[in-house]
Amino acid sequence: MVTEKIFDKLPTGEEVKVFHLENKSGAYAEVLQYGAILVKLCVPDRDGKLTDVVLGYDDLTGYQKNGCFFGACIGRSGNRIAGARFMLDGKEVILEKNEGENNLHSGPDGFEKKIWKVKHINQDDNSVTLGRISPDGENGFPGEFNITVTYEFTEENAIRIVYSGVSDKTTIANMTNHSYFNLSGEGSGSILDQYLTIHAQEYTPVGEGSIPLGENVSVEGTPMDFRREKQIGQEIDADFEQLKITGGYDHNYVTDGYTQAEIREIACARSEKTGIFMEALTDCPCVQFYAGNFIEDEKGKNGHIYQKRDGFCLETQVEPNAVNVETFHSPILEKGERYYSETVYRFSVKD
Repeated sequence: MVTEKIFDKLPTGEEVKVFHLENKSGAYAEVLQYGAILVKLCVPDRDGKLTDVVLGYDDLTGYQKNGCFFGACIGRSGNRIAGARFMLDGKEVILEKNEGENNLHSGPDGFEKKIWKVKHINQDDNSVTLGRISPDGENGFPGEFNITVTYEFTEENAIRIVYSGVSDKTTIANMTNHSYFNLSGEGSGSILDQYLTIHAQEYTPVGEGSIPLGENVSVEGTPMDFRREKQIGQEIDADFEQLKITGGYDHNYVTDGYTQAEIREIACARSEKTGIFMEALTDCPCVQFYAGNFIEDEKGKNGHIYQKRDGFCLETQVEPNAVNVETFHSPILEKGERYYSETVYRFSVKD
């Protein structure tokens, strides 16, 4: 069942709604009209106790700042674009530099800082669809981009996120969700003892500013290898250049079995403390695994103070800076072409 209430007010006095998506078992997700942000995801642990497994804030002030992008709907293009510029249709597109010399997550003030309109509430699917029209030239990106994001919470305790949109000019579209997961519960501390598997033979090495070096390489024989389950903290501080550059895991993985428009499992994770098991599925070719290396003294939900590595992200995407690297998967959306992308995070208990 989908219900709604007022979450908070903007400084202008405008009310912002939150949508509560609850299934028949009582598990639920909550989605904010501001930024189309996933603010809560409460699923049962091994004892049946509902556990909120995503980091976030209790009020709108937190989400208006949200330097960590907790729960954010990222658009038009997730991750980094080198030099905050790229060529498209023979013309140079210049974006704002919001992380050193580069552009990060299409900011500043990307889709996660906008009020979205309520397009549709579907009680049968237990879903809410939010939409906005990103004007031509917004944050430098060409084309008027008419985009929707649908959050559906299923009877199988899965949050399904679907992006769909059309642009009236050729543009870039590489949307993602930036939720930070802690399968022991938000505010429970470090995620280093939680187990992760990533179905990927290759990852994308980076250089200065976390910009890819332009190739994907094998994980074989490196701490980047998560093909077999291991604790996130097992090798995170290894004497390995890539981990030193990024302060821990913050890398793109090229996942197995990619064929356009087909969804498949690309990663899974679990907590021994709660028994909560999460599967990540998507139709995207890649995923950014980020271990929360730069969280510091963040005043989160329920009075909790989040610190370094208190949550991890699995952001489905194409490779970072793909628009500038011909051999990477293309984020280019042609004029009039339908953009569609789907990601599912599914929860169960596994001992």
